[in-house]
Amino acid sequence: MRRILPVVLVFAVIVPAWGQAVDNRGAKQLSDELSRYVGKQALDKGILKVSAEGDAYKIVFDFKALAATFPDQKMVKFDFAPYALLVKPRSDGSWDVSMDFSQSASFEFNGPEGKQSTRFSIKDGKGSGVYDPKLAAFSSATSSIAGMTMSSQDAKQQMDASAGAGTATLSAAKAANGGVDFTTTQKIANFVEAIKFNDPES
Repeated sequence: MRRILPVVLVFAVIVPAWGQAVDNRGAKQLSDELSRYVGKQALDKGILKVSAEGDAYKIVFDFKALAATFPDQKMVKFDFAPYALLVKPRSDGSWDVSMDFSQSASFEFNGPEGKQSTRFSIKDGKGSGVYDPKLAAFSSATSSIAGMTMSSQDAKQQMDASAGAGTATLSAAKAANGGVDFTTTQKIANFVEAIKFNDPES
């Protein structure tokens, strides 16, 4: 799960536990808490958005808004849909976390060797888990994908990779020494990677 889920998952694990109903006031409080970790500018520029949606809070991370803060001369193209988490408070103080991380994205930028590009897709990517603030970790989590592809290219090489269905599970418990013991497993089918070198010096 730690490799499959995007980095926006970290925004869920810093959420404090509240005993209040899900509402706009709670969304504002959650935004204020998150701003302590990601900076108020991330909220002001729309990179991170929090709203109440039914009985859960929706946390959206907008990659295009983030890319807009990059130097113009570096980022040539950026096509990346936002990621959204749903976090729902539980009666025991923990949180249910779920997300759909299906994606089809591409980006290009000017690197030291010229233009570099990456394109990837994740089909039917789903993740869910229970975050325990007392552990500061997920006590349990699962994720799955139906398949994925990735390709990247720069002046010297081209890489293409693909994989079939995959699953991941994670569990955590308090360790005897006061830390946290993690157990994680990952399975993925039919992983293939090919690299073509275009560097005449290689």
